[in-house]
Amino acid sequence: MKGRSIPYSPAELAWLETNRSMPIADYHRGFSVAFDREDVSAANLHALRKRKGWRTGRSGHFAKGQVPANKGKTMPYHPNSAATRFKPGERRGVAVKLYKPIGTERLSKEGYVERKIHDGLPLQSRWRAVHLIRWEEANGPLPAGQALKCLDGDRTNTDPNNWAEIPRALLPRLNGGRHKTRLAFDEASPELKPTILATAKLAHASRLARKGTA
Repeated sequence: MKGRSIPYSPAELAWLETNRSMPIADYHRGFSVAFDREDVSAANLHALRKRKGWRTGRSGHFAKGQVPANKGKTMPYHPNSAATRFKPGERRGVAVKLYKPIGTERLSKEGYVERKIHDGLPLQSRWRAVHLIRWEEANGPLPAGQALKCLDGDRTNTDPNNWAEIPRALLPRLNGGRHKTRLAFDEASPELKPTILATAKLAHASRLARKGTA
């Protein structure tokens, strides 16, 4: 009972400690029958177990390998429940306003044009760079370890001829290096860009050659 201390006899406490691992409903029912204590609620006994620090052996979490009791069972049909269930592919509320159909194009935070290619999962795979789509349509899949570099500095120009296939390891060198000691490709004038790209490729090839002979 809330508001005052509930007395328990030594025999009652002994029974409660011995049977502390019982589910609370059975725990309360068994105690009430054994000692005729109608003045004690299940909440009282639950609080007593916590105060005494009596462990029930249950964490409230599924143990590894434990199978849920309702696994493989379908929810019984009820018209009120069925009326509120989501149908496959159904969208409601904010999702309806935010939905973009397949084929929609947008500009990414990095300035690349992206196109929605599917509605499935994972979410991050729904959008793909248009310049990459067009380049692969013209040249085939981009090999592993390779990347595309925009040649004219305009990332919205998705013409395949405006993108060059380069080793991904070359990108830091084109960005000016770790300490920005070189002129970055994107910051260079159109006249200097070919020279910077050729120099970076030569330095990269030289580095690979040295590693191969080391």
